[in-house]
Amino acid sequence: MRNLKGKVVLVTGGGAGIGEATVARFVEEGSLVVVTDIDEAKGRQVADRLSCPFVPINVADAASVERAIAAAVEHFGRLDIIVNNAGVVSERALIHESTQENWDRVLRINLDGVYYGMKYALRHFVAQGSGVIVNVTSTAALVAFAQLPPYNASKAAVSQLTKEAAIEYAAMGIRANAVAPTGLLTPMNEKLAETTGDAKAFIDHMSSMNPMPGMPTADDIAAAIAFLASDDARFITGVTLAVDGGYTAQ
Repeated sequence: MRNLKGKVVLVTGGGAGIGEATVARFVEEGSLVVVTDIDEAKGRQVADRLSCPFVPINVADAASVERAIAAAVEHFGRLDIIVNNAGVVSERALIHESTQENWDRVLRINLDGVYYGMKYALRHFVAQGSGVIVNVTSTAALVAFAQLPPYNASKAAVSQLTKEAAIEYAAMGIRANAVAPTGLLTPMNEKLAETTGDAKAFIDHMSSMNPMPGMPTADDIAAAIAFLASDDARFITGVTLAVDGGYTAQ
């Protein structure tokens, strides 16, 4: 990808799954990556393996996000790209049976966490006159999945927030895009599969719902993120790019 070498990148949820693959991809591209995660053990393991600094983060806490971004800027002197990847899946329930606790938890992490990442990164981007935001949403932002009301709502909201940032900051040299993966095997989705009572059937369903056979890998999602962050996508902003094997085209 063009012009990623030497860019300073902060990835939230970098300790596993899509986040880990994204860290590895940017390191491969020659970027300077800050790994952040609420799970310090996993985050440090990825950071140590890829020779990156690690900063603990709780994306549901505004002060924690602000500190992590400030630490990245202090370490490298600037911030060029933020990948707001950290997220959780909701408990499965119909809307009228869902709990306020579940709703609040999912929205705090999946939506508030992205908002905080954008807010505090944008303060640096505006000051330096450049920057790239890539938010990780889901095909649930585009096509609702049954019994996951807070997850669907949070991911759709992130796509809209991404569009808002795109139009508000375009004239300042700042781009904002999102990536919407279809179902893939990540630790988060494996936990969701276990709650269904038949994990194999759930995973088989995830694999069969896309026109293209099989499922994407975390590396496929990381490649899309790297593309949107690169100068190859210099005139792309406000887009939610579905990496879904044609699922949302049906």
